[in-house]
Amino acid sequence: MEPILPIPIIDFHLHFPVKHDVFLDGWEQRYVDRFGAAKLQIIQQRKVELQKRWRNAYLIPPPEEQIPSNEIQAERWVAEAKKYRMEKAVFLTGGGNDQLASIIKMAPEIFVGFAHHDPYSPGAPEELTRAVETLGLRGYKILAPTVPYPLDDPKLDPLWSVAEKYRLPVLIHFGIEGGGGGIGNAVNINPLVMHDVAKGFPDIPFIIPHFGCGYTRELLQLAWACPNVYVDTTGTNDWMRWMPYPVTIQNLFRIFVETVGPERIIFGTDSDHFPRGFAYANFMTQWQACMDIGLKSDELQLIFHDNGARLLDQVCLY
Repeated sequence: MEPILPIPIIDFHLHFPVKHDVFLDGWEQRYVDRFGAAKLQIIQQRKVELQKRWRNAYLIPPPEEQIPSNEIQAERWVAEAKKYRMEKAVFLTGGGNDQLASIIKMAPEIFVGFAHHDPYSPGAPEELTRAVETLGLRGYKILAPTVPYPLDDPKLDPLWSVAEKYRLPVLIHFGIEGGGGGIGNAVNINPLVMHDVAKGFPDIPFIIPHFGCGYTRELLQLAWACPNVYVDTTGTNDWMRWMPYPVTIQNLFRIFVETVGPERIIFGTDSDHFPRGFAYANFMTQWQACMDIGLKSDELQLIFHDNGARLLDQVCLY
């Protein structure tokens, strides 16, 4: 029997599977410049083994070796959306802004795309404007550990001004990156780097995924200071196993409901490749945790649907 989700959902954290993910290009080039290409190959090989161990722990099948065309992938995701009552599928990445925009057009009634270029790349503010006005993207994704300079540098204020103008949701990954062997430290590893930016641009909803990904206390402090900061619930949250004290998904939901409130919690799965497709196990883990702590139906509606819908609806497309 196919799983039936109890309510329509918005998955606010997906990655469209592409042949090349542009996010790590800059980090890898900086590594090669300092340590050489041979060493990059060594750490990449080790990362493959560590990620294989991670997939085995969660019974996640490996990605397809030959990734099909974008058209085939889009058809698959439309089928997944219908199967799992997914009202909107929000793709944060997809091989660059232009490629993702072309993918979104394949199913605009379901797909939503985010810009995902380097905030320090030349002309980044203008590119964000183009992504919204020309390409129709409706948010901005940053992988903070790969950004080589501080995200609170005033040099980025023109970029944040663009996001504020369009009221774009800005989702920024902080903390450890990757399923094993990834990035464990960086200039922008800690979400508190966004404190002054979030206060300076109060109309931007900043979303920090994975419950802070090992920086939960810091995320809670940021959210306490800045009511425009949201948390997303995405993924296996495997980082919990790497904490020096016990952390459970139930406790994470409880503390964020008790502090920031259910109005600032956004559901996501981190689904990306096939044959897995929609990470139903991630949904079930989160839903069960919400049941365990006794959340009411209206609170569940906010977390799994309404909060995401509200942030997408408030985007100003001039």
